[in-house]
Amino acid sequence: DSHQQHSRMELYGYPLKAKFNQPRPPPPKVLPATSTVAANKNHIPESFSMPWMPNSYYKAAALNPTLAPLTENFPGLPPTKIVPFISERPDGVFTRHTLDDWHRSNMTNYKESETTRHNAERLRADLNRAIKDVYQQAKRTQGESTRNLGERINDIEYWKSELCIELDAMIRETNSLADMQKRLERALADTEGPFQVAHKCLLNREKRMGIDLVNDDVEKQLVTEIKIIRSCRERLQQCLDTVNAQLMCNKEARQELEKDLADKQLGHHIDSKCYQLKNTSRDIHFFKGVERIDATVSVPETWARFTDNNIFRSQSARAASAKLRASTESLLMGTADEMWRQFSKVNDAFTSRITEIANAKSKIQTHLAKTRQEIFQIETKIQVIQKTIKDKEAQLKVAQTRLDERTRRPNVELCRDAAQIRLVQEVNEINETLRNLHQCLRASEDMLQMLVRSKGVLEQDLVVKNNSLFIDQERCMGMRKSYPSTVQILGYVSAGLT
Repeated sequence: DSHQQHSRMELYGYPLKAKFNQPRPPPPKVLPATSTVAANKNHIPESFSMPWMPNSYYKAAALNPTLAPLTENFPGLPPTKIVPFISERPDGVFTRHTLDDWHRSNMTNYKESETTRHNAERLRADLNRAIKDVYQQAKRTQGESTRNLGERINDIEYWKSELCIELDAMIRETNSLADMQKRLERALADTEGPFQVAHKCLLNREKRMGIDLVNDDVEKQLVTEIKIIRSCRERLQQCLDTVNAQLMCNKEARQELEKDLADKQLGHHIDSKCYQLKNTSRDIHFFKGVERIDATVSVPETWARFTDNNIFRSQSARAASAKLRASTESLLMGTADEMWRQFSKVNDAFTSRITEIANAKSKIQTHLAKTRQEIFQIETKIQVIQKTIKDKEAQLKVAQTRLDERTRRPNVELCRDAAQIRLVQEVNEINETLRNLHQCLRASEDMLQMLVRSKGVLEQDLVVKNNSLFIDQERCMGMRKSYPSTVQILGYVSAGLT
């Protein structure tokens, strides 16, 4: 026991071996002075100033034992009985205390030492329990903090997953809507071709001549086509404006999701780093007063509600975008089908009108050929009549010459004989025939003029019909057969039907 007490007295004032893992220095024969220990106190390692180290450690280590009376070293003890000073000094020897005082002093020191040791042992036990409680509480509180950080990381991962899913869906929807926007722009640009074609057809048909400049079914269908194309262009433009606005809405929702996701990723990285920190980590430091700084801007409820609102806003925008895409697809199909149907109606009207003009032209050509043939025959007859008149005139000349010569017969030779009577009859008959022939000649010439006028009318009408046929068949239908958007419109209609 005395050896253990001696060992405890030697270790009292030195650091614990388990704390520093270094050999204990040998106890000095003479303790250093109080001033020296106080001076070296400033160089004690930081671990010495931990809260679990008793403050009395340094005070006890700084004691400088002297031979002072017990009344000075232990003021709390009752003072001993002082032996009166002996004036006689035999042989030069004098005493200050009695033997009882000596024994009493020893017993007092023993009891004081036992009491101090007992208190020290009890204090050590209390310190061990306190240190154990400190370690347990630190482990418990740190474990709760770590567990809370783990739960927080799980919450962040959940919302990150939700944000990623919604962001991917929003990106796909935005890309689909952007493709629909391009289709709308292309369809709107494609309506310019049919509009210009229909307008040019109307302008070309203004160049028809005469009676062919009529407000026929082709004219009415072309006007209707222009109205339909204008209506389709207006609807497509309105739909394009709506799609552009929806794209901006999708972009804003996507930016909110990306910003929230970036914040979540950074927060997840920070919390993961905090979750992995331990007491043995190298990146831990003191930050005095950091617990008094409250830089938070949300609570778990508002934090989760913020992300949920962002996802809900994105879902709403995505649903509106999908609905808009469906209506846009329907509009594209409807306008394309409407324009194509009217385009077909105009083409059918053109085909019917071209057939009518071609039939009229064919009939005109037939009549013109007959008229020309009749003119040729009339002209031939006129020539025959003229030749007959000349022949009759020669015969008349012969008869009249005979009559004139017979007037020169002398006296009684002027006889009204049968020759004279026949010559007179012949002259009268020839004159009657000539009158008839001249009437026939005039009638033939009048008919020839009528035929010539009819021929001119037919030829002019044929020119008009040829011009109308050229305009409708070559110019108008030539443009409409090379219609630039026909294939695209058919592609839209077929895409919609399939």
